Amino acid sequence: MDRTGGRRALALLLVTWGATRVVLLLFVLKVFVFPGADVTSDVSVIYQGWYEVLRHGTFPLDDVTWQYPPAAALAILSPGLLPFLDYPTAFYVLACLADLVVLSLLLYTGPRPGRTLRGAWVWVLGVPLLGPTVYSRYDLMVTAVAVAALLAGARHPRLMGALAGFGAMVKVWPALLLVGAVRRRAWAAAAGTAGAVGALFAVAMPGAFSFLTFQRDRGTEVESLGALVLHVARHFGWHGEVLLNYGSIEFLGPHVKAVSTAALLLTVLAFGWLLLWRLSAVRFRSHTLADAAFTAVLMFTVTSRVISPQYMVWLVGLAAVCLCFRASRMTLPAALLLSAAFVTVLEFPVGFSHVVVSDWYGIVLLLLRNGLLVAATVAAARALWHSTVTEDTAAPFPSQPSRATGTPVSS
Repeated sequence: MDRTGGRRALALLLVTWGATRVVLLLFVLKVFVFPGADVTSDVSVIYQGWYEVLRHGTFPLDDVTWQYPPAAALAILSPGLLPFLDYPTAFYVLACLADLVVLSLLLYTGPRPGRTLRGAWVWVLGVPLLGPTVYSRYDLMVTAVAVAALLAGARHPRLMGALAGFGAMVKVWPALLLVGAVRRRAWAAAAGTAGAVGALFAVAMPGAFSFLTFQRDRGTEVESLGALVLHVARHFGWHGEVLLNYGSIEFLGPHVKAVSTAALLLTVLAFGWLLLWRLSAVRFRSHTLADAAFTAVLMFTVTSRVISPQYMVWLVGLAAVCLCFRASRMTLPAALLLSAAFVTVLEFPVGFSHVVVSDWYGIVLLLLRNGLLVAATVAAARALWHSTVTEDTAAPFPSQPSRATGTPVSS
């Protein structure tokens, strides 16, 4: 693409980002009303309630809906940086700023050799597909940290590890970014950062790790893969309940524990596959770190007993990083993920009432969304295995040779 064409493409991308984000802000600020359930109450009621507790120097010790690592307090407290705005408005502004940070990171890496703006387009289009939910949860802020970590990974392993460790203390899942890291410096930096952050909060604020005991009696969340069994079972005489439990709408009743146990076993199998892949992989290129992280988070999301709509923003961010690399094989999984994001907004918030009552419209939406996620997971796993284990010819990433095999490695 010539320079003029490149400028036009960049201008179109920026205009699309600006237009879609203005619409998102208008929805969360309730200038326009988005159809379906109100997604902003998490900010105006739950987050703001936690803010009032956290700013007095303690965690919500008696609130079982607080299920997050200690550094999540930083995200909840962050609207205090904008005291001239009310809490919800400040939160939405900061969410939009985090969105812009991700775009800036993706654009910064785009013009380099071997890179492409495809990843930026995945982000620009993927986020609005999720609707206003994406600005009404702090997951977007965590995703910004994860994107920064992956883009730093190939050349700055210590920085990558530190960001992954910090991200894990905000919402656990960024620890999976390390699955493709081959340099010990990244792992050491992650462990050191997570340990330091955890210790700091444990000393400074009572109840920093109380969240570990707040999920013992969870059921199966109604949007998860395993929940499909229970949705169908309701049409054949199953008499369980759908209740607000531990901050989410879950199934409770006979056989729910068995479904949750099956989900846990699938997670164990996913971990086993990742371990097998790591022991079998012999080629690590510049995009392998991102591809492995995307695959790992897909696996653990699909097998989880909870698949909240905001989880999709993690996957959109990781898919965007993958597609920044021209050689990445994650194009098909990313396309399936974007399709799943669109179905997600139809399922929540638009059609959530149908999901809760398990009518066939709600079941079809869930089957379609979760089916697309499963397809994306399988496609990503196959692509990762092929590019690192079975492929015979490929241009390696010229960073640092492995002492054992002489194979170039990254991260």
